[in-house]
Amino acid sequence: MKRVRLKATTTVLLMLCLMYMITYIDRVNVSTAAGQFKSELGLSSTQIGVIFSAFAYPYVVFQFIGGWFSDRFGARRTLIACALMWAVATALTGLAGGFVTLLAARLLLGLGEGATFPAATTAMATWFAKDKRGMAQGITHSSARLGNAFAPILVYSLIRAVNWRFSFYMLGLVSLGWVVLWYKTYRDNPARHPNITPSELAAIPVARERVIDPKGTTARLFWRMLPVSVVYFCYCWILWLMLDWMPLYFMHSFHLNIKKAVVFTTAVFVAGVVGDLIGGLLTDHLLRRTKSPVLARSCLVAACMTMTGLSVVPVLFVHDPMISLIFLAAAMFFNEMNIGPMWAIPMDIASSERSGAASGIMASIGNTSAIICPMVAGFLADRAGGWNLTFLISIGVMICGVLVVFAMRPNKAFVVSRQTPRSHDLAFAPSTPTSVNANVGQPE
Repeated sequence: MKRVRLKATTTVLLMLCLMYMITYIDRVNVSTAAGQFKSELGLSSTQIGVIFSAFAYPYVVFQFIGGWFSDRFGARRTLIACALMWAVATALTGLAGGFVTLLAARLLLGLGEGATFPAATTAMATWFAKDKRGMAQGITHSSARLGNAFAPILVYSLIRAVNWRFSFYMLGLVSLGWVVLWYKTYRDNPARHPNITPSELAAIPVARERVIDPKGTTARLFWRMLPVSVVYFCYCWILWLMLDWMPLYFMHSFHLNIKKAVVFTTAVFVAGVVGDLIGGLLTDHLLRRTKSPVLARSCLVAACMTMTGLSVVPVLFVHDPMISLIFLAAAMFFNEMNIGPMWAIPMDIASSERSGAASGIMASIGNTSAIICPMVAGFLADRAGGWNLTFLISIGVMICGVLVVFAMRPNKAFVVSRQTPRSHDLAFAPSTPTSVNANVGQPE
């Protein structure tokens, strides 16, 4: 029988999906194990919140650095270095003996995972056409949410089989296995992939030759991406609240045991998986049908953020585990619909040459919520004794996101001027009248 051989683009997409799944398992496994090591190590909810947020400090910084690095040195080497680091950090978490060592392991994990998504965006901008990038981002991020959904059950099973420390050792080994597969299957230049076909190669955007950017380009790109980054911060606020606190929320608010809390948390994350898939497919469908990035990206994000905020409202007034599950799952679903359009926007704006840096800026600023949100939620859980104020703040964050969303302008491409911009002028060049189609953004 002939051996089935996957297309090169399919192989790349599957490897990225696997990476997204593993990274999210490795970053949220601590929330499931927290119920075990909190009592064993004598930690307070405030300390747990600090441990959760510690991941985000280096993660935020290295989002941009990793995006810049992957643009210049390729996604292959960047992700190999990152994966080795997060694999070691995951294993070291199992060796932690207290607050300080848990904090150190989470910091190392954030350092390793910081560059992963911007580097993956560089890979997608290199391997996928513009009207398929939302789909690629939606599928890969749905794999991340599948990792969210799978992590509580997996970690709980490993804890029941041995203990919470063993779960981190095993997950570290899984990450090392991915490194080997990535090294063998990915190439930064699609033309050099051993399984690439002429038809696939013809559909892939032709990368232009890299040139040295004039002084001030990075600053201009930062300001261009700032509205996108603010909106992404609002999306991330709900995301990190769900990732870090859902198991403990169900355990403490409704006095559920860890097994039931894991089932409820998994249901919330499964809703996110579906949201990622639908959002990614819908944004590309709208782009092909309307030829309008504003409608396909910005309008879709505004609608999804509105529905996310509305879905949280009933949780404030009805204290019932099933009702909370239904509406939190709805909030996760609509929030995750934002992923496809949001991660396609840096590629729309900055093209393949700077998509890593652009997405790194967006993710760096956006994921500062991973620092703030867990600590705010932990502090309020200790002081206020409930979650209503945390959810009320989250609704306010969604409102802010909707107000900023139309400043993103995904239809305006970032163009590098070959003249060095004046230090006092970070404004963009005036629009050039050009035709716009689904594959070409209007220069700005």
